[in-house]
Amino acid sequence: MEGELFPRERTEIAPGAVHLPDWLDRRRQRELLTACRAWALPPAGLRTVHTPGGGTMTARQVCLGLHWYPYGYARTAVDGDGAPVKPMPAWLAELGRTAVTDAYGRPPEEAYDIALVNFYDGDSRMGMHRDSDEKSAAPVVSLSLGDSCLFRFGNTASRGRPYQDVELRSGDLFVFGGPSRLAYHGVPKVLPGTAPPELGLTGRLNITLRVGGLLP
Repeated sequence: MEGELFPRERTEIAPGAVHLPDWLDRRRQRELLTACRAWALPPAGLRTVHTPGGGTMTARQVCLGLHWYPYGYARTAVDGDGAPVKPMPAWLAELGRTAVTDAYGRPPEEAYDIALVNFYDGDSRMGMHRDSDEKSAAPVVSLSLGDSCLFRFGNTASRGRPYQDVELRSGDLFVFGGPSRLAYHGVPKVLPGTAPPELGLTGRLNITLRVGGLLP
């Protein structure tokens, strides 16, 4: 956070999993928030996700590039209004490239072509899961806006321990790839009222960038 007495430092949570605090400055955060609000509008806008087993995700979601649904991808919002998915902006793909370069010291080998934007209110959660519906092994890039959250980063074998809890604040970057690419992770808690006041956001936005390598 800007003005902190002891700035938070870059941390490697696990091999290939890197937390870069305060990676986005306030101007870039506001720009991303403005873009998210436009993407959330219909058609193919913000929706509630239902799982095949009858469950409902408490975080609502909008997709860019390809539409994710449990558990696959499509070119249209197949579990929403059926409209074609909004395109992945070139500037957002470039932001993903820069994120990986800053986290790993080298650029990614593939261009980012999918974004999942999740909106969490104060009661929203995300259970432990793996991002395993992509063919590409490119690192996942996660950007946080608004309220802080408790982010739980686990192992590749199960949803249980060992795992590590990390506080992600507005502007933070988290990248996970390599041996941690298929690690289980989730959000057990959002911390309401912790968003930067000047951002004008109640709740938390998470922008997750992925490389699909899925559809021709």
